[in-house]
Amino acid sequence: MKTGNSILSSYGTTIFEVMSRLAEEHRAVNLGQGFPDDSGPADVVAEAQRYLAEGWNQYPSMMGLPALRQAVAAHAKRFYGLDVDWAREVMVTSGATEALAACLFGLLEPGDEAVLFQPLYDSYVPIIRCAGAVPRFVALDPAKGWSFTRESLEAAFGPKTKLVVLNNPLNPAAKVWTEAELRVLAEVVVKHDAYVVCDEVYEHLVFDGRRHVPLITLPGMRERCLRIGSAGKTFSLTGWKVGYVTGAPGLMQPVAKAHQFLTFTTPPNLQSAVALGLGKEDAYFTGLAGSMQAKRDRLSAGLRAAGLTVLPAEGTYFLIADIGAHLRDGEDDQAFAKRLTVEAGVTTIPVSAFYETDAPRHLVRFCVCKRDEVLDAGLERLGAYFGG
Repeated sequence: MKTGNSILSSYGTTIFEVMSRLAEEHRAVNLGQGFPDDSGPADVVAEAQRYLAEGWNQYPSMMGLPALRQAVAAHAKRFYGLDVDWAREVMVTSGATEALAACLFGLLEPGDEAVLFQPLYDSYVPIIRCAGAVPRFVALDPAKGWSFTRESLEAAFGPKTKLVVLNNPLNPAAKVWTEAELRVLAEVVVKHDAYVVCDEVYEHLVFDGRRHVPLITLPGMRERCLRIGSAGKTFSLTGWKVGYVTGAPGLMQPVAKAHQFLTFTTPPNLQSAVALGLGKEDAYFTGLAGSMQAKRDRLSAGLRAAGLTVLPAEGTYFLIADIGAHLRDGEDDQAFAKRLTVEAGVTTIPVSAFYETDAPRHLVRFCVCKRDEVLDAGLERLGAYFGG
């Protein structure tokens, strides 16, 4: 049977799958994959169970349950002062990755160009290339807080630039974009008459008193941005795969057309539960950030005690360590990560996996969103391995 030479055939098994298999084989503490190991909020889970038994279990609206779309709009107003028409400007998707695919397939045409910041989430580039578009990259400098210059940003734009993909807060760099950085981006986007797909799944996971600023709230961005959120990240329920997109009606129309041929709709009981979750009290959202910040601090302190250099982590599930001093001759970050799994029994993700070009080879990503006993078990092994 002929399989053809599709664009996706050039992509092998993801590094996440490779490292997780290696972790299982060697019974390692897996601090690589980015998902929490708890059960999520009890009331949100209970609502999913209730609706499953009592609610409508046939196809819901392609755009999503009205209750969830209304909750997304209310959430945008509550946290960001953003007025959203739930009926025309909100769509529910089967996870944020499907939302990304719908946005990119809906907006991009063959030959268009898309501007991306490196390091980046691994699904962006394959989707863009499947759409027939061309990615252009802007490197973020870890020595300068993973920032960029206006000159490097402008250099990535051209006459074929259709859109930018912005991940804020940023996986894997654990960066929260400053308002000053966002204003520079907005100015360049307006100058080049482009759009922005904003992957904001970690919006409620920002630390040390920082404030998440959605790009869509800045001047000139309301009609140019598609904003993506994730119930998986906000409620620690990553297996539910419930995402949502907010944007102006003119942008939502092509995105909805793409969505109808991807997943069409999302389980209604999960949508009802997420609608309840988005209405939870402020203490839930501040507590979520606070608990993850405490885990960041716990892991950071332990890694430093083991002799690793830890980069600042401003948000998300992750932090990055500089392992340059621990690399053996001829070893890069991928070889180090595999050695650490086999010899120390702790699994990480090499940061080079988040680059398409000019990847650094001395950084690895650790996941902080695990139970304290799991973090401590990993740190104990690392301490013994490095003699800390």
